[in-house]
Amino acid sequence: MCSIILRVYKKTSGNGGLSLYLGKRDYVDHVTKVDSVDGVVKLDPKDFGSRKVFVQLTCAFRYGREDLDVIGLSFRKDIWYEQIQIYPESHQPKLSIMHDTLMKKAGDNAYPFTFDIPNNLPCSVVLQPGPDDKGKACGVDFEVRTYLAMEADNPDEKIEKKDTARLIVRKIQFAPDLAGAGPKAELRKNFMMSDKPIHLEASMARDLFFHGDSIPIKIKVNNETSKTVKNIKISEIRQLTLSICSETVEANGTLDKTLCITPLLSDNKEKRGLALDGRLKDEDTNLASSTILRAGMEKDVLGIMVSYKIKIHLIVAGSGYVYD
Repeated sequence: MCSIILRVYKKTSGNGGLSLYLGKRDYVDHVTKVDSVDGVVKLDPKDFGSRKVFVQLTCAFRYGREDLDVIGLSFRKDIWYEQIQIYPESHQPKLSIMHDTLMKKAGDNAYPFTFDIPNNLPCSVVLQPGPDDKGKACGVDFEVRTYLAMEADNPDEKIEKKDTARLIVRKIQFAPDLAGAGPKAELRKNFMMSDKPIHLEASMARDLFFHGDSIPIKIKVNNETSKTVKNIKISEIRQLTLSICSETVEANGTLDKTLCITPLLSDNKEKRGLALDGRLKDEDTNLASSTILRAGMEKDVLGIMVSYKIKIHLIVAGSGYVYD
């Protein structure tokens, strides 16, 4: 079985001595395991001196804008990292088809590496920045970095930017093949000066939807009051996507209808703070996938947890909202 790489991602350090090659930037969390990060570093060691070459994969949570980092205060926390030495050679991974392809692309002095991402780490999630925000956005990101240093992990050793090459990658959530039964909710609302209520029932046929899917919501309204339901508003409250339907339910009337909402990032590009499936430079992404919690996972290392909830509002004449 052959592997076809449509694009090679490359980043070269400022000094020209290190070139980082990856065959992809999206690594899928399959629930039980995560795709391995197979890459190659091409070296030009003439100016390395006694320094060594390391490669590091870091999962970090940025909880404040980068431009707010002042006087040594950083709004960034490393959740997990692993680093390996590749020159002088000490890391010898089992070569994959990806390695072979990248090494042919890089040419001489190409050193392979492999990282195995633990499956208890969060997926890549970034909060959509505002138009005037600068620097890295808040969220969880994964970064592959190769650099020159005397020691593997010496906090007192300064690593020059020109001696570093880095690429942001994404850990993305796998969607299970089987959808479960959809949720169902009911509400009974009484009003002052009325002895009869409005009944609202909302249900969905399944609980799993993919990016871009239209989400059908079956709505039943039994209006036993003397008031008129003027409109129905559906809101996906986590990501603020709204759909207002001009359906009316007259006094003592009923409604049984399926309405749809389609949450799309393309309709919400200006909304600051939306949770997205990571963001790579000059590449599109999606609204963030729901966080899947496994048994034994520590919630405090997840950074940002994403879930979705549909709310149904009935706009009743003279009475504000009835909601579920």
